[in-house]
Amino acid sequence: MSGVICSPEELRSLFLFEKLTPDQLAWLCRVGRVECYEPGPVYAEGEPATRFYVMVEGTVVLSRRVGPDDIEVNRSSSPGVYSGAFQAYLGERVPQVYVNSMRVVVPTRFFVLSAHDFAGLMHDWFPMAEHLLEGLFFGTRTLQQAVGQRERLLALGTLSAGLTHELNNPAAAAVRATAALRERVAQMRGALGELAGSPGKGAALDELVRLQDDAVRAVAGQPVLGPLEASDREDALTDWLDDHDVAEGWELAPVLVQAGLDADWLEQVDAAVGPEGLPGALRWLVHGVETELLLSEIETASSRISSLVGAARQYSQLDRAPYQQVDLHELLDSTLVILGGKLGPGVTVVRDYDRSLPRVPAFAAELNQVWTNLIDNALYAMAGHGTLTISTRTEDDQAVVGFRDTGPGVPADIQGRIFEPFFTSKPVGEGTGLGLDISWRIVVHRHHGDLRVESVPGDTLFRVTLPLTAHDPDQEEAHDE
Repeated sequence: MSGVICSPEELRSLFLFEKLTPDQLAWLCRVGRVECYEPGPVYAEGEPATRFYVMVEGTVVLSRRVGPDDIEVNRSSSPGVYSGAFQAYLGERVPQVYVNSMRVVVPTRFFVLSAHDFAGLMHDWFPMAEHLLEGLFFGTRTLQQAVGQRERLLALGTLSAGLTHELNNPAAAAVRATAALRERVAQMRGALGELAGSPGKGAALDELVRLQDDAVRAVAGQPVLGPLEASDREDALTDWLDDHDVAEGWELAPVLVQAGLDADWLEQVDAAVGPEGLPGALRWLVHGVETELLLSEIETASSRISSLVGAARQYSQLDRAPYQQVDLHELLDSTLVILGGKLGPGVTVVRDYDRSLPRVPAFAAELNQVWTNLIDNALYAMAGHGTLTISTRTEDDQAVVGFRDTGPGVPADIQGRIFEPFFTSKPVGEGTGLGLDISWRIVVHRHHGDLRVESVPGDTLFRVTLPLTAHDPDQEEAHDE
């Protein structure tokens, strides 16, 4: 780096200074200086922003830190482009650090002002413009925070709506089964009293209890039958019951078939109680079988409720440390459970998981918000019909999570903008334009990873990359607001 003479006329040739007065140009040359840089770095992202740079001639490259890599965001040879401490006029209200890194690739001349002098210039020369810029900067940030909060509330709404939808079915099933169970127990008590009161039949109760135990064990191990096979077995048992003068055998046969009982078992009942006691004994036994079936239904519904609550706890991470080693597959599966009500019968979900993927250091609840946004966008794009493939793998010491859908795709002309705040391709009222921006910030700024999209009609892939090694969660970038 070397200094050269500052020329007011050369400064006037730069678009940034072309409207300044001779006195203002002279002041700039007096307090600033022109410096020459050889190819190499000029400043690094995150360092204190002490200087404001305006390129006079040469080529500059601006980059941002994404995970372990520096990603080029702009390259220019246009005289007058600027970077550095351009937020100095905001003072201590924002962190005064460089928000990107700058290097030059050919010998380059800059006009350089100290951050203090640039702030004074803005205060003295452009007071109205300064107020307008302040309002724009802080107003945009406030709006982004407010809408971002709404986006988080929408995610909470998705959680509650999905959980409510999924809990409704097993809860309703448990209520129905409980009501039916109460009725069957009452009927079983009545049938038992009738059976015990029959002359000479009390001695057969021991054998009936044994047969009922056999029936209960059969219920536990009975496979689900196909409709045709079940119908054939019901017809066969109905014929047996009719042949043995058991009234309304067509009501008893479906329960017996569901429990896996056959004509041989009925013959044992007949042998134990004889023809006169057979109808009452069968009704008592069938009520016992129905009781066991209802208990199994209640157990299944209760287990489903328990698993849903567990998924909700995993999704929200309410009982976990905010930064921890997490199993990405658990997070993905819990999100799918929560969003189960949105999937619909026309959507096929394919889990292409690499089960050897190690645990990843992460803010688990925030990653669940990313999964929610990406899955929700894919479902919206597919409009109820298509295939959603969620994949995981390890690549270059990083975890890669892919969300691929068969929707119409993201148009090529907007792919570069979809992660911008407030940008949305959805109709008015259906999107805030912050879901992908928030997801990008969570992945890139909070986890030092990367989020990219590849899309053609019928095949869209959102690719999330996360480091497998931990970083300091308190070292967030200054421009992460």
